[in-house]
Amino acid sequence: MESIIAHKMHRTLEPYHGMIYFSPEAAAEYEALGTRHDRTGYFASRAAPMGAVNTEVVTATFFNFNPVLVGDAMSDAWDVADPATWVDARLGAADATLRRHLGDAVDHPEMKRAAELARRAAGACWAAGRPLAAGLLSLGWPEQPHLVLWHAISILREFRGDGHVAVLVSEGVTPIDALLLHAGTGEVPAAVLRATRSWPEQEWDAALAGLLDRGLIGPDGALTEAGSELRGGIQTRTDLLAMAPWTALGADECDELRGIVRGYSKQLVAGGAFNL
Repeated sequence: MESIIAHKMHRTLEPYHGMIYFSPEAAAEYEALGTRHDRTGYFASRAAPMGAVNTEVVTATFFNFNPVLVGDAMSDAWDVADPATWVDARLGAADATLRRHLGDAVDHPEMKRAAELARRAAGACWAAGRPLAAGLLSLGWPEQPHLVLWHAISILREFRGDGHVAVLVSEGVTPIDALLLHAGTGEVPAAVLRATRSWPEQEWDAALAGLLDRGLIGPDGALTEAGSELRGGIQTRTDLLAMAPWTALGADECDELRGIVRGYSKQLVAGGAFNL
C-alpha cells in the first residue's frame, strides 16, 4: 500500500529533523538572541520561514497548542530578532548538534548521497495549502550535505504535517481532540501532551467528556474500536497526502535513502539527542 511507504519514510527520517527541538545548541542560540519566554525559540524558529507572521497564523499552523501559550511566546518574537535571524540561528544549531552526534559521518560520501536523494524528494513538495512547507520551500539551500539533508527532511516533515492538519480539520477533530486521540494509543501519556501544549484542565476535561460521549475513547482514556478506526483513517489519509515526494523518488531510491538515514537516526537516539 502506498501509505505504508510514506509512513515508513516519516518514521525513519523524523529523528534527523526532530533532534532540533531537544538540542542544547538550539536553546543556547535562542537564548543568545535575548528571548524572554522559554518557548519563544521553538515557535519563532519554526515559524520564521513563513516570515513575521502574527500569533494567529502560528496558532493555526501549529494546530494543537493552546493559543494563550502561543500568544505569550510570540508576543515579542519578531522584536527579539527578525525571521531571517531566527532561521540562521536554527540552522546553526542543527549544524552543531549533528556534528556533535554524528562526528565524521557528516563528511562521508553516504551523507552526500542521502542529501541528493532527500533534496530531490523535497523538490516534489509544493506550497499550495501547505503553509509551513511553503515557508521552508522559500528558503535557499545550505551548502553542506548534512545540512542539505536536514533542510530537505524539514520540508518533507512540514509538508506531511500540513496535510495532517488538513485531515484533522476535515474530520472535525479539534486540537485537544487530536491530543487525546494520540494519548489513547498509549504512545504518549495524556498528562505529557496536556502539559507540553499548555491546555487548562477545564478545557481538557471538556474535550475528554466529548470524546467519551461520542464513544471514541473509554473511561480509561484508551481508544475504543470506533476511536481506533477514526485515528487509523486519519493516519492513512495523512500518509496518502504525503506520498508525492516518495512517488517522485521511486521505491528503490526511497529504500536507499531510508537505509542511509536509519543509521543516523539510530545514532542520534542512542547518543541522547532526545533527552530532556
